[in-house]
Amino acid sequence: MKPSALAVCLLVSVLPLLLQTATHAAERPNIVLIMADDMGYECVGANGCLDYRTPELDRLAAGGVRFEHCYSQPICTPSRVKLMTGMSNKRNYVRFGQLDRTQTTFAHLLKQAGYRTAIAGKWQLGGEKDSPQHFGFEQSLLWQHTRPRTDKDKHDTRYPNPRLERNGKELDFDNGEFSSDLFSDFLLEFMEENKDQPFLAYYPMALVHCPFSATPDSEEWDPKLRGSQDYKGNPKYFGDMVAYVDKTVAKIDAKLAELGIRDNTLLIFTGDNGTDTPIVTNTTWGKVAGAKGQMIDAGNHVTCIVSWPSAIREGRVVQDIIDFSDMLPTLCAAAGAAVPADLTIDGQSFLPLLQGRKFNSRDSIYMWYSRNGVVNQARAFARNQTWKLYESGEMFDISHDPLEKQPLAPEALTKPQQQVRALLQSHIDQFADVVPPGARKQRAADKKKQRVND
Repeated sequence: MKPSALAVCLLVSVLPLLLQTATHAAERPNIVLIMADDMGYECVGANGCLDYRTPELDRLAAGGVRFEHCYSQPICTPSRVKLMTGMSNKRNYVRFGQLDRTQTTFAHLLKQAGYRTAIAGKWQLGGEKDSPQHFGFEQSLLWQHTRPRTDKDKHDTRYPNPRLERNGKELDFDNGEFSSDLFSDFLLEFMEENKDQPFLAYYPMALVHCPFSATPDSEEWDPKLRGSQDYKGNPKYFGDMVAYVDKTVAKIDAKLAELGIRDNTLLIFTGDNGTDTPIVTNTTWGKVAGAKGQMIDAGNHVTCIVSWPSAIREGRVVQDIIDFSDMLPTLCAAAGAAVPADLTIDGQSFLPLLQGRKFNSRDSIYMWYSRNGVVNQARAFARNQTWKLYESGEMFDISHDPLEKQPLAPEALTKPQQQVRALLQSHIDQFADVVPPGARKQRAADKKKQRVND
């Protein structure tokens, strides 16, 4: 049967649109986001580290974009919430170990745009069995999802012979497995299954969080051991753990190349906060003592290395300042995923910077931090690359006083310093009317109490 003239006309008119749509889909990059745990800026060779070997990260930095000014939150859950939602913690942070289930994540938005989504690694965002899927991840292999940090004998369960959950189902490993290998193998399998369509693979690593423990590459590795019963473990293994992070990144990068999709994969490596307190690292600019949980640079200054061969033609080191709220809009812009107009986003996309296009850099970032969401325990500041102003009024020259020992007297500020102070204060003022969830909860409780008393 010959096609009718009308059918031919329709085909001719629709075909260009179909081809355009298919081409657009083919151009959308795969996204691999890797976040090390408790591995501060000073731990990577490309950033000036002298103590640990990170040849793969150094190689990716040499051919990609390396940020000298990327800032997380001071500890795990606050960083994860900010990274995944694109918002300041002041808007939506509830408490440690939980992500408010009403929140929209980058996984939601990319999934809606046609991406396949998976997460592997450390969760710590809610113990409901469906938590990862609820927040947009179709597949998950996680530690600290439905089960606690230690087993009944108080052994940590995250590294050797781990206790994990795959899509909410408990899995116990007892044959010498190492969690980092299980997580990366899970993601490699996911990437292979979805190599012909765009995907998001999010890997919030367990490494290098304490307990500091031997890896399979350590001389003392024993496949029969359970996890440490000492929370901190032995800091002598920290270098081995950093090396295993680097080795795992190399493994993922090699798999992308094997699948023939490396050029069009946007790979980002970062860390969730500063290094833990027992670790002191030698760098090209001096010794850096880990300051996880603190507001000083060593508590929240982290690595950000971006590799995307088809878009980043040559290696660059940039001074533009970014923070974790910028990740969601950047990933969505790269994926062509719409951010709902009614979704309040504090970050801005740095995609143009990656692609070498005109980029309006931030003049400063804002950080609000309370470990458990308690409002009267929160601290906040605005900062640029050199100056930091706290909500309390204290101002520091971070370039000369990274430990913040000498606040600058307001009356002694030069005119240029006064202008910087005014700029940073204006950024703090932008959040003055934002009511944190903890305060909203307290207000609701007070109103309820008042109604009962009335």
